Amino acid sequence: MADNLSEALKTLKLSSAGCSTDALEGCLDCLLKALADNNVEASEKMQEVGVLLQLPALLSSPSACTPKVANIIAEVAKNEFMRGVCVEAGLIPPLVQLLSSKEQEVLLQTGRALGNICYDSHSLQAQLITMGVIPTLVKLLGLHADNTPLTEMCLIAFGNLAELESSKEQFASTNIAQELVQLFRKQVEHDKKEMIFEVLAPLAENDVIKLQLVEAGLVECLLDVVSHTLASEREEDTAQLKTASDLMVLLLLGDESMQKLFEGGKGSVFQRVLSWVPSDNHQLQLAGALAIANFARNDGNCIHMVETGIVQKLLELLERHVEEGNVTVQHAALSALRNLAIPVVNKSKMLAAGVAEVVLKFLQSEMPPVQFKLLGTLRMLIDTQADAADQLGSNSKLVERLVEWCEAKDHAGVMGESNRLLSALIRHSKSKDVVRTVIQGSGVKHLVTMATSEHMIMQNEALVALGIIAALDLALAEKDFVGANLVQILHKLLTDERSAPEIKYNSMILICSLMGSEPLHKEVQTLAFIDVVSKLRSHENKTVSHQASLTEQRLTAQS
Repeated sequence: MADNLSEALKTLKLSSAGCSTDALEGCLDCLLKALADNNVEASEKMQEVGVLLQLPALLSSPSACTPKVANIIAEVAKNEFMRGVCVEAGLIPPLVQLLSSKEQEVLLQTGRALGNICYDSHSLQAQLITMGVIPTLVKLLGLHADNTPLTEMCLIAFGNLAELESSKEQFASTNIAQELVQLFRKQVEHDKKEMIFEVLAPLAENDVIKLQLVEAGLVECLLDVVSHTLASEREEDTAQLKTASDLMVLLLLGDESMQKLFEGGKGSVFQRVLSWVPSDNHQLQLAGALAIANFARNDGNCIHMVETGIVQKLLELLERHVEEGNVTVQHAALSALRNLAIPVVNKSKMLAAGVAEVVLKFLQSEMPPVQFKLLGTLRMLIDTQADAADQLGSNSKLVERLVEWCEAKDHAGVMGESNRLLSALIRHSKSKDVVRTVIQGSGVKHLVTMATSEHMIMQNEALVALGIIAALDLALAEKDFVGANLVQILHKLLTDERSAPEIKYNSMILICSLMGSEPLHKEVQTLAFIDVVSKLRSHENKTVSHQASLTEQRLTAQS
């Protein structure tokens, strides 16, 4: 065998000097047999002799031997150590040229060879994209849709190339969406559908392609998959149901594709997806709730959905999961409710439907994603809703839990949202009862810390809430203000040039409110606030300079 291989390699090296097609074919057959018997050993031998350097010339002059040459390269490139050798031998350009061949066997072996050489190498795959292989392969898929091995080769190539961001623009300029949807419709076997799904998922991350896929009819295919696999208990059907419903949700992440499927709330796709929410299948419940959250990305859609009773469906779903406790479903349903609560006209309707009461049932959840969405939903609901803010803010159990979460240093999102909700309860209720509940629940120190946040919006919310506390119950808050170094923090905010005008303005308002407390008043005098405020009278922002004059007068009168 070794002798035959050596002989074949020698003949092949001389082939450029001209040898008959039969002799060449015999050599190539011998190499393929050697690779089939012991790929690593045969590849090493080929590398030693330098035979790969002869192959570009053979590829550049198409003949009956071309498929075998490409097959040899495909086999050799299965070995990681040979891929660089193939690149150095200059095999990529002639292989790319061969993708325009009309012979199916040449196309198949060429695709395999390129796929194996570029396997797991983003830089080589990017090189193929630059060389224009994507439009060529999409065209091949359309021309040879009945050739299963060739189709699979294209799908594998698409799956690898679609992972690269640079490929998306090229894919979007082809009719890939149409080709894949047509191919998907023909498939009966689970494995074939799975292969197409693996290409669709990365492609559907691109908004232009999302819309193309929707227009090509992918959604109808996905709904068919769901209806055919729903009642099945086979593992592969369950997996396909998940893939199809996940892909459906992904398509809804694009604004244009989402709006096209919403169709003013009358779209058949929208109606079908809604029917998933009351399903007994957790995967469909999840996809249904996520779909509603995605449809609820503009005010018009949100208002329509609340008017048509979707809130009730989501509440019933959440009620089912208080005990069952499927975290992903809880998270998705709360996400949908939070989005629906953004338009002002929806808030009172959702409060009247009992959303706050159902959401509060998840207050004991130990899962940060659920905590985060729960907090966001309540914060959206009480925005501008004084009665609801009063009711929730007087709930000592809620405030106690918020204070606990304000210390969740491992979960910055939960910590931030807890602080913001605490502040919102005070700002929207402007209620003495709420202020007292927050003070007695040890919430003041967290609001003072929030005033030092790196996010201006959070600083502002904290300062306004602290101002309301000082105005409504300074005596009860005094000890907490002193303990949290509030005056020193305000001094820092006013002297820091980076502080936004709103921050300086609200800090001065708060300083004036603190003057009724003896210990706080003393701290203000010790830190010479009059000098600080006096400098702000010349601030470029007129509101700030005006407030500085008023604050200076107040401080002077009480000094």
